[in-house]
Amino acid sequence: MGKRVAVVLAGCGVFDGSEIHEASAVLVHLSRQQATVKMFAPNTDQMHVVDHLKGSPTEEKRNVLVESARLARGEIEDLGQLNVKELDAIIFPGGFGAAKNLCSWAVNGKDCSVNDQVKAVLQAFHAEKKPIGLCCISPVLAAKVFPGCEVTVGPSKMRDERYPGVPDTAEAISQLGCKHVCKHVDEAHVDEKNKIVTTCAFMCNAPLHEIHDGIGVMVQEVLKLA
Repeated sequence: MGKRVAVVLAGCGVFDGSEIHEASAVLVHLSRQQATVKMFAPNTDQMHVVDHLKGSPTEEKRNVLVESARLARGEIEDLGQLNVKELDAIIFPGGFGAAKNLCSWAVNGKDCSVNDQVKAVLQAFHAEKKPIGLCCISPVLAAKVFPGCEVTVGPSKMRDERYPGVPDTAEAISQLGCKHVCKHVDEAHVDEKNKIVTTCAFMCNAPLHEIHDGIGVMVQEVLKLA
């Protein structure tokens, strides 16, 4: 029998919501493993709306749950309805929405706050010893909620145009009392103690198939722990 996995979305679109390719890769790999998926998103306003053609914010207002429904083909529930007892694992795709709508990392860095529902869900899965998968920037959620945990957001803390956002993020994670583990884009890191599995995805400027493969490794490791 396939595992029951929650996938938490943060909108629709890399600059103000969930990264679409990452969300799709998570769903494809879960499907290959015959997992039963339930999708959720918080019923709250986005931090802002970004015109993805111009790359700049607009005056528009959008709702995270409504926008996430685009990715979920309408099959999505309010995150407040999630029941950890009915699920075996949870996965968070990345995208700026994870750092803008699920927490305020994009604005406040390590001093960010995490959405109350997101924090409660993470703590519930952790308390039940059920695995948590995160990719791209979303591992900062674990770093903020679980001091001392181990995550990866990229292969190196050195400055490199191939992963421009990694060094600062890795340093901030370390300042939160967590361990940043360097992993390449097609790898995942498993924190066995906390059952947290992370992969860097689009934190690296890498070919799409390598990002897809790394997310596949993350999904496989999450399901092994479930």
